[in-house]
Amino acid sequence: MPQWRAVTGRSHEPRARFAEELRLLRAAKGESLRDLADRLGWDPSMLGKMESGRSLGSPEIVEALDQYYATPGLLLALWELAVGDPTQFKEQYRRYMVLETEAHSLWHFGVSILPGLLQTEGYARELLALGGAKGDELDQQVEARIGRRELLVEEDAPLFRAVIAEAVLRTPLRDDGEWRGQLEHLLEMSQRPNVTIQVLPQQAGLHGLVSTSVMFLRLLGGRTVAYAENAIRGELVEENASVEQLHHAYDAMRDLALNPAESRKFILRMLEEVPCEPST
Repeated sequence: MPQWRAVTGRSHEPRARFAEELRLLRAAKGESLRDLADRLGWDPSMLGKMESGRSLGSPEIVEALDQYYATPGLLLALWELAVGDPTQFKEQYRRYMVLETEAHSLWHFGVSILPGLLQTEGYARELLALGGAKGDELDQQVEARIGRRELLVEEDAPLFRAVIAEAVLRTPLRDDGEWRGQLEHLLEMSQRPNVTIQVLPQQAGLHGLVSTSVMFLRLLGGRTVAYAENAIRGELVEENASVEQLHHAYDAMRDLALNPAESRKFILRMLEEVPCEPST
């Protein structure tokens, strides 16, 4: 995997952080803006505005830059933070978003919604709209959310394990077709060698993460951090003892989950229950 640079000491204001990363990546290659523009086929003045913070560009440009610099998902994650209102992103969540792209393995438990890395466009759109986004802002947030999925399909993609509560799979989207597409996407992703999906059945009963969603990030050097969320707040957990306590709760909960093969069968049963689209 690419050797990510430490984020310590960097700007934590989303727009400035995004522009700073663009400048540093180009400088590391020893290229001018004109060189970069010639290689990517984009206007050098637009690239210059992005590096100065005067423009954020489009998700298409950011995706091209992620590919060119071999930073799968990093720039899109920073762009997603920058296009929104910076006040809505707490310091800890901004740091988590960057760490997510640096991790070489991730473990997630979702108590109420699917993890962003497994969401389809339809699922992301309905979920983000519930948060108040609309119009161009909603379109940008959806594109950025979907762009982050590239993290799981790159050549050096990290290992990803998702344990999903049964309640999540029994909470459909309003549009049956979009919900069908989401379930099909889960089945497709479960076949990838780096992705493991397990379902925690309702009959498993109470467990240590019954009201908490959590993502563990295994970073280069062996350190693990966690981001835990409930209905009120989210917290980046970096202190070893607290991470270990969460991990014990995760392991105990995972022991109650269906194995990957049984989980695929469960998702397939959910898919079969989705009403068929009316024939035309």
